[in-house]
Order: sequence, then structure tokens, then C-alpha cells
Amino acid sequence: MAILRDYLLEAVRTHAHRTALVVDGTTWTYAELADASARLAGHLQKVGVAAGSPVALLLGNRAEYVVADLALATIGAAKVPLNGMLSAEEQAFIIQDSGAEVCVVEAARLDAVEQARSLGADPSLVIVDAHGPGSWTEAVAHPAAFAPTSPADDDVALVMYTGGTTGRPKGVVHTQAGMAANLLSHLVEMELRGDDVLLLTSPLPHSAGFLLQAALAKGATTFLENRFDPGVTLDRIQRDGVTYLFLVPTMIYRLLDAAAARRGLTTSSLRTILYGAAPITLDRLAQGLELFGPVFVQLYAQSEAPNFLTRLRRDDHRTDTGHVQLLRSCGQPVVMAQVRVVRDDGGDCGPGEVGEVTARSPYTMTGYLGRPAETAEALRDGWLHTGDLGYVDEQGYLYLVDRKKDMIITGGLNVYSSEVEHVIAQLPGVREVAVAGIPHADWGEAVVAFVVAAAGVTVADVEAHCRARLTSYKRPKAVALVPALPTTAVGKIDKKALRAGWDGW
Repeated sequence: MAILRDYLLEAVRTHAHRTALVVDGTTWTYAELADASARLAGHLQKVGVAAGSPVALLLGNRAEYVVADLALATIGAAKVPLNGMLSAEEQAFIIQDSGAEVCVVEAARLDAVEQARSLGADPSLVIVDAHGPGSWTEAVAHPAAFAPTSPADDDVALVMYTGGTTGRPKGVVHTQAGMAANLLSHLVEMELRGDDVLLLTSPLPHSAGFLLQAALAKGATTFLENRFDPGVTLDRIQRDGVTYLFLVPTMIYRLLDAAAARRGLTTSSLRTILYGAAPITLDRLAQGLELFGPVFVQLYAQSEAPNFLTRLRRDDHRTDTGHVQLLRSCGQPVVMAQVRVVRDDGGDCGPGEVGEVTARSPYTMTGYLGRPAETAEALRDGWLHTGDLGYVDEQGYLYLVDRKKDMIITGGLNVYSSEVEHVIAQLPGVREVAVAGIPHADWGEAVVAFVVAAAGVTVADVEAHCRARLTSYKRPKAVALVPALPTTAVGKIDKKALRAGWDGW
């Protein structure tokens, strides 16, 4: 079987003189990335990194992250990417828990390393934005002199930590063969072309990092930004000919608002907006189709099987009567994955019957690092149990209704937050909505809706809208109009934060 570098590094060499990366005003060719990554690979070997060795990357969206990613693929080391939006305490835990032998880190983030050392970790450092011993400058100063390595298919290639919404983050372990298969799945499903110009604004340690690898394998050009800014995004489309965006729905909504306020905007270069984390609302999709054309593609997956388990194709993103119901789905299984919805007893659910979403693919994780009990719970008979509740229709489209842990039990009855959110999102003027279960003395949990809306939309409007469309136990017991919804480090709506901040009873 192939390993990750078999596909990734050969492609980088093939595209040598093409533009690979534009970041902070600097342009990198593929040849320049290849040279810098080979130099770093040689340095990492000198300090003891071998195939399977864990190496932590605590870097923002910058060229050094890309160079380090390629260097680790060259050696066959295990990448441990740390999201910079996590707290220093969480980052320190990950460095210690992963057993990272080396940490490639920005000078401004060294406090996390110091905290990790207080927990018993002792990684060597490659410090970016520094000079002298232990610095990035030193690490890449000399031509590559690394010894060829022979990583095995089952060597660890990636330890990707979950968001830690329940307790400490868990290290999701992926092998070399699994990540090679995952790269191929991205190339099949992304509809990516060699002449594409991507703009990535979400953290590379999460989903965007897989998309970047696919872009490198394809010979495309990637612009990197450290954060999403709708104005900058529109500038990139108009000035730099960006063809491909990766966003979550909240970003799409902000981009549409910014576009509506800008005169003389030209977006003809844009071919694809790949999005995930949630469905897009009907009115916003109609606005997006009018402005950008048929560019939308949705993905669904988890860190345990990265980015592509299902895909809602661009021709499914239609507002006509025959297709509009598909917009609530996250599409059909991709070529390299199988998806089943199962009951608690393990039997398959029928069409329309809600159960737990399970999946298997060549790139499903091998387990959670050092957590055999949780691994056994998640991986059963070769199937990943995702913790998502959903159903499939007669055509095999998957519809998510809730996370198992987020399902609301009010007065002994089950309420799926997505159903209530879908109803409220149909009220004109509602921009975003999240529904959560809040502890309640009488009901056990009460349905509460948090709504971002245009001026003039009132709580009474939302309540009347729900009263006409939802049965009594599904209606929100309270509606909170909020200026914005909190998000996690990877851009998803943070329902844990909503529950923690509620003081309405």
C-alpha cells in the first residue's frame, strides 16, 4: 500500500515552477517549498525524529506550517497539529499527552511549551521568529542531508486532537496508509483543478490542512490568511482571481452581507464554495446562487474520518420545489466511504428512521491515543460510531438531526435541535439560530432558541412563528435575541458556551 509521501512529495516535485503558496505578501514556488522542507527534514532527523515520531506544530496559517507539514511527510513522522485558538493550557496538555519529541512553535506561543514541561513533557524546539540555536533559521540554514526512511503503512502519520467539548481533548490516531487514502478521497471529491486558486482562512491544524495538502498534490495555488475577514475575501476574489473557498455557513452569511454592501463587485472567478459544519439556510442559498452562481458543495465528516464521509453536490444546491428538501441534508456517501444509520441494538434503520450515524472508510482512525475504552466504544465491528443522530431518505441522502449528547429531553420527550432551528430559520429576518437544551426544574430540560436577527424582528415574532409550525413540546420555552453566536476553535456554533451563559430562569 502507499503512504502519504508517495502522493504528496512526488506531486510537489512535479509542479516545481508553479506558484504553490502566497502568504503575508510572499510567493512560494513548489520548488522553494520542496527545498525548505527537505532542509527541515534533515534537521529533524539530526535531533532524533524518525518514522512515527510525534512532532507538534504550534503555528498559525503561515508558510512555516506548510514547510513543516511536508518535512514530516518526507520522514514519515507523526504530525500533531495544535489549533492556535485553543488555550495555552489545552495546548500544553496536547503536547504532553501526544508524547511530542519536537515542537515547532512560534516564539509568541512558548508559554504553552513551558506549561507542557511542567506536566512532564520535554520536547526539543524549533522556534519560528527567533534566531540562533534552536531557531527555525538555524534548522533550515543548511542543504538537506537526511537519510532515507521507510515508514510502514501502519506507522502513525497524524494525531489530531478533538475539540474537547466533553472533558480533555482526545488524540485521534491515523496511519500513513489511511492518510494516503484520505488524500486521494479529497482529490476525488473536492472537484479541484490544477488551475484553481484557493483561499484558506480557517486553521490549518483542522479541516483546512487536508484541503491544503490536496491543493499541493494537484498543483494549485493557495492564499493563506490567519483569520476570516469578509472584506479581505472579496478583495482576493476580485483582485487575485480566487476560485475556491472553504467556509462554514456563518462565514458564508457574513460574506454575503459584505458583498451586498459593495458596489461594482466582480466575482466571476469563483467556481467553488466548499462548506461544512451545518446546512445552509434556504434564503441565504438563494442569495448566494444569485450572487456567485452554482458554486456550493457541502461536506460532512469528523476528525475520526477527515472531511469526506458524505457530500452534497453543487447540482443538489437548488431552490426549486423538487430539490429544496435536499438542502437540509449533508448529501450522499462519497466514493471511499460507507454510511449506515443504526438503532441502539445495531440494526439498520429504515428510511426516515432516526438512529446513530456510523461509517467506515480506508481513512477511519485506528483509535484514540491511550484510550482503549473510548476507542472500543467508537469503533465497533469496523464501523465508526460518530455520535451524530440522523436518518437517510429513499435516495440515500443523509440528514443530521442532532448530536447524541445535544438531543433535548423535555418532559420525557425527545426534541432534535435541528428541526426547531430549521423552522426558526424560515422566519424572514432571522440570520442565524441555535437551539439548546437548558436545565429546568419542571421540564428536566427546556428548549431555548438563541437567535441573531435583523432589526425589527422580536421575540414575539419568533414565538408566533413557532406556535404555528411546531407541536407544543418542541416550541422554545424561551427565545433570546443575541448579537452573535459563539463559535468553537474550528468555527462551529458552541452550544456548550450557550448553555453555560444562560441565566434566564
